[in-house]
Amino acid sequence: MNTPIISVKNLVKKYGDFTAVNNISFEVYQGEIFGLLGPNGAGKTTTLEIIETLREKTSGEIWVDGINLDKDPQNIKKIIGVQLQAAGYYPNLNLVQIINLFAGLYNREVDPMSLLDTVNLREKAKNKYKELSGGQKQRFSIATTLINEPKIIFLDEPTTGLDPQARRNLWDLIRQLRDRGATVVLTTHYMDEAEELCERVAIVDSGKIISLDTPNGLIDKLIATGFTREKEVKAANLEDVFIAMTGKAYRDV
Repeated sequence: MNTPIISVKNLVKKYGDFTAVNNISFEVYQGEIFGLLGPNGAGKTTTLEIIETLREKTSGEIWVDGINLDKDPQNIKKIIGVQLQAAGYYPNLNLVQIINLFAGLYNREVDPMSLLDTVNLREKAKNKYKELSGGQKQRFSIATTLINEPKIIFLDEPTTGLDPQARRNLWDLIRQLRDRGATVVLTTHYMDEAEELCERVAIVDSGKIISLDTPNGLIDKLIATGFTREKEVKAANLEDVFIAMTGKAYRDV
């Protein structure tokens, strides 16, 4: 039986007369990779920020690992990891210094080198954050979410702007986090990424969930309507060709 670790019921978020999140309900199961998909302005980021205790809701009910958001948001913060964007780091500190800073905020003892090993950044330990490539910054941002050993990890468009090698390697890292027992909730505009990574996805539009299923389930429903692609779908795509020809190794120069 699937056990919900996040339960959202009748969630509403309004800004004056505008309803950004319109009475949505869904569950995320323990140990799955769950995708929240939708066009810009659909309400997905607002929904995640409410669950992450970063934004107040207008109404509705949220439970995270059995903790009621209204009653105990501080304990929710202790069990989640939220991927920060670039603006969340001090650009002139090196990676070990940033990790130690965050560990102090969490009141935890951590081994920075071990954490950097998790995201294959040991050799960049003494580099300043501003000296990292785009892929390195994304991997480091995920490393900082692991400092408090979270049960749930939130990733907001984690592979945007990355080259194919960095994107595929970040996919592997996300799977590894799931395999180690974490639940991962992510947003992405790359549908191939959601299809590859997510056990289930919710599609959000105009503040409402318009469909929720496995990627294969959603695809099968569309095919059942008689949908066909104009171009034949092959067993590989151009990105697969690129990776096969150039290799999957990190390109961190």
